[in-house]
Amino acid sequence: MSAASEFVFLGCQFAAKYPEGGGNFSVPLQWALALQRLNRKFIWMEVLISCSDPIEDQRRIRIFERRMRDAGLQKNYCLLFQEKANDENAWDAMSYYGMESKAFSRLFEAPHILLNLCYSIQPPLLNRFDKRVLCDLDPGEVPYWMKEVELGQSSHQEFWTIGLNINDSSCRLPKQHVSWRTFFPLVDTHLNRPVPRPPKPKFTTVGQWYWKNDMLMDGEWKDFSKKATFEKFLGLPNKVPQAHMELAMNMTKNDLAKERLESLGWKVVDPHRVAGTSHAYRKYLAGALAEFTAVKGIDTYLQTGWISDRGATFLAMGRPVITEDTGAASYLPADSGMFFVADLEGATEAVQRVMRDWDHFSKKARECAMEYFEATKTLKRILG
Repeated sequence: MSAASEFVFLGCQFAAKYPEGGGNFSVPLQWALALQRLNRKFIWMEVLISCSDPIEDQRRIRIFERRMRDAGLQKNYCLLFQEKANDENAWDAMSYYGMESKAFSRLFEAPHILLNLCYSIQPPLLNRFDKRVLCDLDPGEVPYWMKEVELGQSSHQEFWTIGLNINDSSCRLPKQHVSWRTFFPLVDTHLNRPVPRPPKPKFTTVGQWYWKNDMLMDGEWKDFSKKATFEKFLGLPNKVPQAHMELAMNMTKNDLAKERLESLGWKVVDPHRVAGTSHAYRKYLAGALAEFTAVKGIDTYLQTGWISDRGATFLAMGRPVITEDTGAASYLPADSGMFFVADLEGATEAVQRVMRDWDHFSKKARECAMEYFEATKTLKRILG
């Protein structure tokens, strides 16, 4: 039987639990839409672990079901709800939404493959699948922690990562015990199309300002949060006053960090308000001239070659991207619509160049997305 006839399970455990994150939901959405465009039979298999609040659990389930309908995927999902929070996915104790348990079980009768995003699906549920492919979307953490704990290295037959530089000698990750194949983050270039230049020269990004997981690297505890990595770029609004520098960062209303950012010329908006759904997220990105962002520091420190799925979406919309280099620059052409910068001076120059010649860089951004990030191309490689 050909690989193209295999039934595909798209395994995820991070979309339903964070209903306010439109960008978060958009990640597996790109995979699902690509499978649909390839005419592959598939199920988006979302695992939701209880947060110990029955009312909140039901709210999350309802929102996820609505998002599936809005995306036209109401016949292509099964949400598995697990009341007991632990490190295992006990499939025989789960509740099923979107599909009855018997119908779900029948899917295993045909040849099938699991695309396990970020090690979302874990034993014993994981062990039900014939072919198990780990698709790593966080090369700064998953491969790093594999040296310490079991993160699927014993349970998968193939290992793919968006850490483009993971096999290069310049990557500082510990020696890997699995054979990684690399891929560019997926973007659906049909859903995310170029739109006209916005009237305001806004540069923005969406993300989490804080990250609690300080990590011990080379004998030193390091803060790899956006709060830390943006520090060297905080003077950018004063360097390019003609640009509107904005951050859709998740922080409390009275956070002192927000007050400080605004005093330095940044506008700070609530990502849950401006990008709380995948539609709002795409609209917010399309309203910018380009993306400017600092990278979560672990990927620059380890030189994993990580590029964000958000950056891929900006590119597909014809929006250039200004970001830090994680070792990914060498995997793209020089004139790709992506600017890799290391300091305030470089960021200032990149913003000025984008404003001077936006039409050129917008065109190159879209071409780059079509050539390197187009979802159906990558899925064909992974599925074989």
